[in-house]
Formats: sequence, structure tokens, C-alpha cells
Amino acid sequence: MSDQPSYWKVFLTFARNSLVRDMTFRVNFLIQCVTSMCWALMNLGFYLLIFHYTAQIGPDSGWGKHEFFVFLATTWMINSVVQAFFMPNAQEFSELIRTGGLDFALLKPIDTQFLISFQKVEWSSLSNFGVALVLLAYSLWELTHRAADPLVINPAMALLYPMYLAFGVCILYSLMISLAATSIWLGRNQTLYNFWFYITNFSRYPMEIYQGGFGDPLRIVFTYLIPILVVVNVPARLLAQPISSRDSWAPLAAFAVVATIGSLLGSRWVFKRALLSYRSASS
Repeated sequence: MSDQPSYWKVFLTFARNSLVRDMTFRVNFLIQCVTSMCWALMNLGFYLLIFHYTAQIGPDSGWGKHEFFVFLATTWMINSVVQAFFMPNAQEFSELIRTGGLDFALLKPIDTQFLISFQKVEWSSLSNFGVALVLLAYSLWELTHRAADPLVINPAMALLYPMYLAFGVCILYSLMISLAATSIWLGRNQTLYNFWFYITNFSRYPMEIYQGGFGDPLRIVFTYLIPILVVVNVPARLLAQPISSRDSWAPLAAFAVVATIGSLLGSRWVFKRALLSYRSASS
């Protein structure tokens, strides 16, 4: 019998324990869910106000009201998964270093990065995923049934969309675990969430707004060096198909695959390199 742990079973155990912990304080869990959904609805209200005064995000960009709501729903789905499964653990990584908890993690007969990444699940963060599904369904209905140029969604789109959602999650996870690993070198990285917000803020809008002047270098840096812009743009373009992106989606989609693999390998290298610099709290 193999002595290697079943990573899937370990993950399910972590997820179940987190759910049991959340259900111990049900009212707090419900308040967190409601708060998260209220934030999403207020965000939606802001964009409804914007589209009251303009037909598109950017001139001739093709990102009309419902196309952009597909983009917004995609953003919420990816971010909710990242915030549920990875952010709580990444935030606690510096505390593990400070308190010596990382010593015990290194002694466990399981991959340290896996253990650090998945031992806690914030189930309330997934409430926005449900809101995003409703918004996505509504927006696609409008685009396929009521638009002047109806959108046609073929089975390939339905299969590729969740795949590229997963790619986006992997890219954001890679960035997050790399930032968390810097705690080993910095001693105590308490600004992870703030820095994370500043970096990922670029992924909240279509690529078309980063054009001309200072926008061009921003688009290059956050597409090809730090591939934040491909996280949401690729799956959202697949479904929404704004006019400006119908000819440019395929090259960007191919790059997203390369960026995902490169991000995962790069973050793995950073994490293992950081562990080599770690000194036990007891030493």
C-alpha cells in the first residue's frame, strides 16, 4: 500500500472541516454571505448608473451593457473561488512563519505548498458565485434573444468557458502564493491583501480601455509580463464576443494557456526557493 496521501481526500477533509466550523456560527456565516452579496449588488448598481449615460465601455469597443455584464459575472466567479479557497490561507502564511507553525507544516508527509494553500475554505465567499451565475444567465439571455445582432453560443463555447475560468483561477492563485511566499524573505508581509487588490484591479475592466498614452505600456505589462488582463478577458470574450475582439480572441486564448502553465511553474519555483531560505522558529 502506498504511503503517499490522497490529495483529493485531504482537500475534502479540509473543506468539510471548514464548513463544520462555519456552521457552528450560522448567523455569522449568513451575515458574511449577505454582506458579500450586497457588495456585489452595489457594484452592479454602479455599472447600471454608468450605462444609463453611455452605450459602451470605450468608443467602438463592443462592450455594451450586457456584454460587460458577462465580463462582470466572469470576474465575480473567478474572484469568489480565489477568495474562498486561497486568500484565507495566503493571508495566514506570514503568521505561520511568525509563530513557528510553518515548522509543523514542513514536517507533515504532504506537499507543503498544497497544505498551505488549501487547509482553510471560506465558504461564505462563494455566495458571490451564485449571484454571478444569475447575472451571467440574464446577460446571455439578453444577448441571444433580444439583441439586434443576436449572439450564437455553440457547444464549444460552453465547454471552453469553464476551462478558461479555471485557467484564470490558476493565474491568480500563482500570483497570490508567490506574494505570500515573500513573507519568508520579508519576515512578516501584512500588506498582502492591499497589494493584491492593487494588482488585480487591472483585471476588472476590458483590455480596450488600456489604449493610447500610458495605457499602452500598462496593457503590455499586465498582459505579457504579469498576465492579469487575460484572467477575465479571455473567458468573457469567449461568451460575450464584443465586436472588437472577435478577430483577436484566438491568439489571446492561446497565450492564456501558456501564461497559466508559466504562472504555475513560476510560482512553484518561487515558493520552493523561498522555503530554502526559511529558518526554523526554534533555531
